[in-house]
Amino acid sequence: MTFSKTLKLSNGVEMPIFGLGTWQSSREEVIHAVRTAILDGYRLIDTATCYQNEDAIGEALQQLFKEGVIKREEIFVTTKCWTTHLSPEDQEEGLRESLQRLKLDHVDLYLAHMPGAFNKDMSEQRKDVTVEDVWKGFESLYEKKLTRAIGVSNFSIEQIDRIMKVAKVPIHNSQVELHLYFQQKPLVEACKKHGISVTAYSPIGSPGRVNFVLPNGYKPEWPPAPSPLEDQAVVKLAEKYSRTPAQILLRHLMQHGIAVIPKSTNDKRIKENHGVYDFELSDEDVKKLDSAPQNERMFWQDFLVGHPEDPFKNERK
Repeated sequence: MTFSKTLKLSNGVEMPIFGLGTWQSSREEVIHAVRTAILDGYRLIDTATCYQNEDAIGEALQQLFKEGVIKREEIFVTTKCWTTHLSPEDQEEGLRESLQRLKLDHVDLYLAHMPGAFNKDMSEQRKDVTVEDVWKGFESLYEKKLTRAIGVSNFSIEQIDRIMKVAKVPIHNSQVELHLYFQQKPLVEACKKHGISVTAYSPIGSPGRVNFVLPNGYKPEWPPAPSPLEDQAVVKLAEKYSRTPAQILLRHLMQHGIAVIPKSTNDKRIKENHGVYDFELSDEDVKKLDSAPQNERMFWQDFLVGHPEDPFKNERK
């Protein structure tokens, strides 16, 4: 059985298909998690300015470089530009601050975390900044070689299409909520049409999201949602393949060519999640999971309500 551990982005950069998500990880947790993951063979670490743990990740990476465990060119680091620095005039400052915290001279992938820009303290929406404006700034960061690839996160199909009509540098990656109960098939198809790779965040669900607080103190009201890990079809397949439910969910997405970044700070689960390369779901079982009921998204990002670039405005009730 052959299965590629990387996705080739449209600019030729090789991106690992499997990585460690670090959202809601404290300093001590994330240092330990990054170390555990890399020693287990992970080669993609995903973070963001608003996770407030870039400095801890930078510390962990520097220690691993110093110990000779990995070289800089062997690790793929993704971070994201928060809404407070999405305006083109603020983007370079935001990225350079991230690089300083990560203790790197470049990242491998830089994503616009949301499509809607805000002022520096998030007290006002920057309604004058379009996604086309955001992308023009990102192209400049790419040309300055501060990042090896650029992309978007939480952007709608319509916003991606608009960017691709004017882009000098195409979108290399789109990171979105994507899991068994929200497979985003139209968006995945739209990205495929444009040659854009897709990364799934919360690929096994996200029960911990109800505890999240934004950097400005705002606590989103995210309702509980059914857990894909408890889905009966998934549980049965886990028994059939002698795997964990998480491994079944992750392998399902990977067989569709979608990158996954499950978050964990637990040693056992970090290693378990990664055990997805030595088995393969049958076509029949992939189709079975493809037909799972599709519920609403888990992450609504209500602070974007009223913004012209709210990506969910057509879905909101």
